[in-house]
Amino acid sequence: MLPPMPIDRRGVALVIAGPSGVGKTAITRALLAAEPLASLSVSVTTRAPRPGETEGADYFFRDEAEFAALVERGELLEWAEVFDRRYGTPRAPVVKALEDGRDVIFDIDWQGHRKLRAALPGDVVGLFVLPGSRAALEKRLAGRGDVQAAIAERMRGAAAEIAHWPEFDHVLVNEDLAEAVGAVREVLHAARLQTARQRGLAAFVGGLG
Repeated sequence: MLPPMPIDRRGVALVIAGPSGVGKTAITRALLAAEPLASLSVSVTTRAPRPGETEGADYFFRDEAEFAALVERGELLEWAEVFDRRYGTPRAPVVKALEDGRDVIFDIDWQGHRKLRAALPGDVVGLFVLPGSRAALEKRLAGRGDVQAAIAERMRGAAAEIAHWPEFDHVLVNEDLAEAVGAVREVLHAARLQTARQRGLAAFVGGLG
């Protein structure tokens, strides 16, 4: 673990995106376990909870009317529709975390990444995760227990999602979880050291005499 930074800084908004089934959730969980200064941005969604998912920890589950009200009041930094379900990022907790110098990790798609960059210029670092192969991705989706029709739909969606990889700052092929997490941590650590993000740098350097 890196020592605490002696210089006041603004937090990093790290987006981890990629097709469904590529391992984003596993990477994100391992990253959060290793990085105490980072927290997960919990999205709002209109889809039903999956087995084991918890309200407020995995998602905030809302119906269509409730979601529409959040959009109307401007309480979402971004939102998108994926597979006929809506997903969005609550504004207030993210803005506060970044101001407090804490990093926020986002598990969102390319649409969310694009809108988040527009809403938080200068804060967002985008990382896109690719599967080792098409066959590997299909195997992961099949392992979730989805029916074949759902797998086929998600594979079509994966091709559309992957087409947006050039929009991201970094691209990672996930073939080994430990290696992938190590690479993502390096990206996060480098982002923390960006000159523009270290708002206390001038004062620190001035104190060096």
